[in-house]
Amino acid sequence: MSSTPPEVPSPRRRLSREERLQQLLETAWQLIGAEGTEALTLGRLAELAGVTKPVVYDHFVTRAGLLAALYQDFDARQTLLLDAALASAEATLASRASVIATAYVDCVLTQGREIPGVIAALASSPELARIKEEYERVFLEKCRSALAPFAVPGQIATAGLRAMLGAAEALSHAAATEEISREQARDELFESIVAMVERSARRGR
Repeated sequence: MSSTPPEVPSPRRRLSREERLQQLLETAWQLIGAEGTEALTLGRLAELAGVTKPVVYDHFVTRAGLLAALYQDFDARQTLLLDAALASAEATLASRASVIATAYVDCVLTQGREIPGVIAALASSPELARIKEEYERVFLEKCRSALAPFAVPGQIATAGLRAMLGAAEALSHAAATEEISREQARDELFESIVAMVERSARRGR
């Protein structure tokens, strides 16, 4: 009687460079969530991801490069969420303000407690701060474009947008740490956005 030969395990598929990058980023987010931003090093990431240190250094070069990549990853998801929501929003101030508030808060809460630590770490060097400022500038211009029709066209002041962003960061952080609820963060940010646009409209009369 012939016996069935044992199955030969298929060789493990080698990840593409992009797939490896995503694996490393996901592992880095998990590390920050479990141990805090201070624990994030390239060596520790390599250990948790099950790869050699040269693989991690090849992708990020330095810890600063890893932090920048994490923020870029967060920003890319935030941008996709906001763009999709704005594309389907009604052309009213209430609808667009609600979309911006909801997208911002939900994206931060999807990432959880990890993103405040990354944002704080970005302030540790001028180079990282500039990266954050550039992504913020793009986000604020997107908001200006979406909200300008409800003020004097193009007259929403940068100061107002910066105040809105400060409120968005503070409220999302409070929701991420469970100081306030998701709904409270969304509602308060929505009111701040509407008030900012209405002030711009009054000043332009």
